[in-house]
Amino acid sequence: MSRGDVVTGCVTQTGEQGANIGRLAVLLSRLPQEVPAVSLNRMCGSSQQAVHFAAQAIAAGDLDFAIAGGVESMTRSPMFSDIGGGFHTLNPALFQRYELVHQGESAERIAKKYGLCREELDEWGYLSHRRAARAIQEGRFRSQILPLEGVDGEGRPFLLDRDEGVRFDVDYERMLALKPVFREDGVVTAGNSSQVSDGAAALLLGDREKALALGLRPRARFLARVVVAGDPTLQLLEVIPATKKALEKAGLSLRDLDVIEINEAFASVVLAFLREFGPQGSGARRPPRPGRFPQGGGGEPYRHL
Repeated sequence: MSRGDVVTGCVTQTGEQGANIGRLAVLLSRLPQEVPAVSLNRMCGSSQQAVHFAAQAIAAGDLDFAIAGGVESMTRSPMFSDIGGGFHTLNPALFQRYELVHQGESAERIAKKYGLCREELDEWGYLSHRRAARAIQEGRFRSQILPLEGVDGEGRPFLLDRDEGVRFDVDYERMLALKPVFREDGVVTAGNSSQVSDGAAALLLGDREKALALGLRPRARFLARVVVAGDPTLQLLEVIPATKKALEKAGLSLRDLDVIEINEAFASVVLAFLREFGPQGSGARRPPRPGRFPQGGGGEPYRHL
């Protein structure tokens, strides 16, 4: 049996995340030093691409098993630090051929393209946090999170066993009062965007027959995987053609799926996705207004997207 490989997605490969962080993680782990590793950057899809590469290597017969995942410490390796802190270090020819914008501006353009108003974005952000909070309280993610001991800002020890980004006490009225971040007259705020986060995740992938022979129980299998690209000013919209292409390759429709996960970096992206596929294709509907939520509820976490 081959020793396998470790494939790690990481966007900002600088500082402590540089020097092939995947290999450094192997050396710091209990894995044999003979286990190789590689780190890659496909921006927001980096860890997903790591999983794809590992699965492809196994399908090709190059590996029996592989560990794939991703890591990003945005508080310790800030965005753009790998390019000197800004776009100004990039090849000037890029700006002659393309209008390069950051994701916040892209999210604003998506909202305009689909006619999404501020209220819709805030409603979705509110609903997202309420659903996530309820899922955590019900222990839905407990089997997916490895508790880690650490210290808080005051140096006091604590056990990190849940996603800290979820706001359990989200206040819809306060969300409405937040100022736009990227445009003075914009609709994208800190309340309907993702926060700066630190996190890491990993999966063990393997050949089915070899896994069963070792007494391992497979949890999932690949039906299709795709990569797409398009207009860099609407970069976040590629989830739509990617979904269509993946469903076509798998011979499925959204009606065949019980749970759908979309990168929720900005509410405008998810709402644009719903506009494209519609209630008939996704089983989703426009989120109820916050005033209609039960006090202890948060809506059904997995009935809608």
